[in-house]
Amino acid sequence: MAWQGLAAEFLQVPAVTRAYTTACVLTTAAVFQVWRLLTNFLFFGPLGFSFFFNMLFVFRYCRMLEEGSFRGRKADFVFMFLFGGVLMILLGFLGSLFFLGQALTAMLVYVWSRRSPQVRVNFFGLLTFQAPFLPWALMGFSMLLGNSILVDLLGIAVGHIYYFLEDVFPNQPGGKRLLLTPGFLKLLLDAPEEDPNYLPLPEEQPGQQQQ
Repeated sequence: MAWQGLAAEFLQVPAVTRAYTTACVLTTAAVFQVWRLLTNFLFFGPLGFSFFFNMLFVFRYCRMLEEGSFRGRKADFVFMFLFGGVLMILLGFLGSLFFLGQALTAMLVYVWSRRSPQVRVNFFGLLTFQAPFLPWALMGFSMLLGNSILVDLLGIAVGHIYYFLEDVFPNQPGGKRLLLTPGFLKLLLDAPEEDPNYLPLPEEQPGQQQQ
């Protein structure tokens, strides 16, 4: 019964968060072909405290983004993953970083934190601070677990690039939105937009006859 309740709760999680979290767990459990470009974002090392620590942050902040600033915009959310993933792969090659799941987690946390600057975060009951400090606290804790600081810095850097291009630059004088979600993603993932000029025919009242 407990598993049924957990499954029902999990099915209520937004689609992108559910899919990404599930893929991370399956890849880590199976440890298959982790060198491939796609699976390097899904592998978080062997099962252990570090893995569950990362899964906690992936699930929580991916879900908060999808239910918050990306609500009703699945295509834009997936495009953020694609943009961040491509940029991380290119920059990761320069630093010989081949497992980038933790970097993607840092990117998600960074984007959420910059879009929620007034939110106060309780970090494992030890520290309380404003959301923009969370990526740096996460990096410090990750370092204590023996993980490479470069991976977190890569995720923070890519998260900042996305945030600047999506939230900052378009609002500057002469700025414009440079990250445009491809139309095919919107067609696949988003509900079709209603025509604002569409006017429904007036409903016929009971007992009323048309002239």
